[in-house]
Amino acid sequence: MLGLAHLDRPFDYLVDTEQDADAVPGARLRVRFSGRLVDAYLLRRLDASEHDGKLGWIDRVVSPEPVLTPEIAALCRAVADRYAGTMSDVVRLAIPPRHARTEKEERPSAPGAPFLDPDPDLASWSVYRGAASYGGAIADGRGPRAVWQATPGEDWPARLAELIGHTVATGRGVIAVVPDQRDLDRLEAACGALQERCVTLAAGLGPTARYRRWLSVLRGTAQVVLGTRSAVFAPVHNLGLVIVWDDGDPSLDEPRAPYPHPREVAVLRSHQQGCGLLLGGFARTAEAQALVAAGWAHDLVADRAVVRERGPRIQALAEENRAIGNDPLVRLARVPEFAFRLARKSLDDGHPVLISVPRRGYLPSLACAKCRTHARCRSCNGPLAMAADHSVACRWCGRVDPAPRCAVCGSTEIRARTIGSARTAEELGRAFRGVPVVTSDGSRMVDEVPDDARLVVATPGAEPVVTGGYGTTIAVDTWAHLDREDLRADEDAARHWFAIAALTRSGGDGGTVVLLAENDLPVVQALVRWDPVGFAAEQLDQRVELGFPPAVTMAAVDGTPNAVRQFVDLMDLPAGAEVLGPVPLPPGVRPPPGEFEPGEDFERLLLRVARSHGRELAEALSRAQARRVGGHDGGPLRVQVDPPTIG
Repeated sequence: MLGLAHLDRPFDYLVDTEQDADAVPGARLRVRFSGRLVDAYLLRRLDASEHDGKLGWIDRVVSPEPVLTPEIAALCRAVADRYAGTMSDVVRLAIPPRHARTEKEERPSAPGAPFLDPDPDLASWSVYRGAASYGGAIADGRGPRAVWQATPGEDWPARLAELIGHTVATGRGVIAVVPDQRDLDRLEAACGALQERCVTLAAGLGPTARYRRWLSVLRGTAQVVLGTRSAVFAPVHNLGLVIVWDDGDPSLDEPRAPYPHPREVAVLRSHQQGCGLLLGGFARTAEAQALVAAGWAHDLVADRAVVRERGPRIQALAEENRAIGNDPLVRLARVPEFAFRLARKSLDDGHPVLISVPRRGYLPSLACAKCRTHARCRSCNGPLAMAADHSVACRWCGRVDPAPRCAVCGSTEIRARTIGSARTAEELGRAFRGVPVVTSDGSRMVDEVPDDARLVVATPGAEPVVTGGYGTTIAVDTWAHLDREDLRADEDAARHWFAIAALTRSGGDGGTVVLLAENDLPVVQALVRWDPVGFAAEQLDQRVELGFPPAVTMAAVDGTPNAVRQFVDLMDLPAGAEVLGPVPLPPGVRPPPGEFEPGEDFERLLLRVARSHGRELAEALSRAQARRVGGHDGGPLRVQVDPPTIG
């Protein structure tokens, strides 16, 4: 597995008679290539080779365990073709490193016939239109595809556990992919009845434990896989359903080449293996909506009456409620007077209040006090942040800058662009004296808090769960979500706001969400109406009109100016392809991996084609990468098809 674009194809080798029994398709090998021993996988056995030249011999069979099954090999090839990558890079994502001692352990017996009720109770799904026919198709062994819109306050782990049990009862396997470990823990707890047939796969596991669990799936001992990104490649036998929860979460963006998204891998797998597919969430991405709009997937949505009954009351900024009030401590906490009163009432009623802030830390985003230019690191161009001790350092490389200087005007004075969770908790502690304040962010997450009077300050994705829900939820500094120079800014804001609103008690039970953003903004109105489907449809229509993914296929080529220019010269673009740029690398996008000089400039070039020509663009990118590796390397370069951040 060389990982080189110009060698991304199978090679023929001879098998010694002593290796014949162990050399099974899918086995790990060691072969000699260009004078050195490299790792490889055996794809298939042939009686004769079409290669006219001299063939080498397999050096040894590392393990007869068929880890690369035909289904996973076909999936890896399809993913590599879709993302202009190499199959070896995708296989590294799909198959964990080997642990010989784990392979030699005694194998547990495979499960017998399904032990569950042959018709598990899906009554809680009855509020969703189309759920009955979807469950029936699963029971019949068909491969239905749907996009599920969870209602406010829905216990999504319990609903998914019911659907997983329903599928397992038919004798088929399930893969469920969630964004992070907290979601995985909740889903695993909900699947307690399936414990004997269920394994979790996540990056937090040690290599031995991860490989042991992965082998149990390969050998058919486990039928259900719950996991994060790479779990979508799990070799589940007789796969009946693939689930991806909250496909818009940035945690699902794969940081390793060729950067496949689990949603797209699940779509490919559903198509190849004929299994069911479910994309679910409180919000909806434009990509998921595109599947529904094309008729490839169906909606699972509740009636408006159910949504209104379960949803909290939503309030945004309007002319009549902008007043901050006279209390200087309340003004410092950046909370309008009406929101302060709502929070105080919830606390008096004995319910927790959630304060959602966009960034962790003290002052996580800085700008020049004179010209308002973003303060950036002089080494890697990353964003500068200030800690509680007032030291300034880069959020990317960690380099401390004792004397920040604006690159535009030369000023040495800085100001805060965004207030972090630590500073917010400090300010709220003064405004709500005597009330406990809990902070949950990336540095210290709190999974759950009791239903009592306390303030919870949390960053996106770190909000603790409360039995019964928060009494009041307040989203501050909402401009930090909306002012991003990114195509997905509104979509990401909607995803976060729907998620925190779903943690709030229903309006009938006194639950209120305060969104400190302009009431007339489309994304705010989508939350007020609780209409994630309509908002996703509007986003999709805009992208169709403007020519952005998922309406088109777009590739980003990031690198030094010299590398980008050389790469474009090597490309044979398909007919109708548009070239946009090059432009400076968008803010927030890290430079491509590789060695480069501190302060070196990076550019981004965008290539756009109609969706129907996406495969042709991927092939053109692959050919150019092969030519580049073959002797035209011009410096660090990254190629991404449909990148998560376009700019």
